[in-house]
Amino acid sequence: MSRNIETVNTYLDGFRKNDHEQILSCLTDDIEWTVFGAFHLTGKDAYDQAIDGPPEFVNPPHLEVVRMVEQGDVVMAELTGRVRRAAGGEMRMSMAEVFVMRDGKIAERRAWVIELKENEHR
Repeated sequence: MSRNIETVNTYLDGFRKNDHEQILSCLTDDIEWTVFGAFHLTGKDAYDQAIDGPPEFVNPPHLEVVRMVEQGDVVMAELTGRVRRAAGGEMRMSMAEVFVMRDGKIAERRAWVIELKENEHR
């Protein structure tokens, strides 16, 4: 397993535990995070404040890697997940993530998150 994929796995494990320190240890200081259709932020401080997500969700999320591929300094992951809603129930989702790596750390995270309301693809 490459150093980049190990970093991404450590990062995802940190999200599964809601461990801010573990997550932040995988990032460059000038990290950029874009969730298309939702937000874009830059820097570890902004990232740290966004880790917990909106208040309508209860952490930690349940995340599973469907597949992960690497080309050069880019790791791409397909994920499925679910997160509990503060008002009850849960949100199920399918995600595509692009991690741009620099020196074994995540310098950019680009994410597409699709809420699944009916089944595994809708």
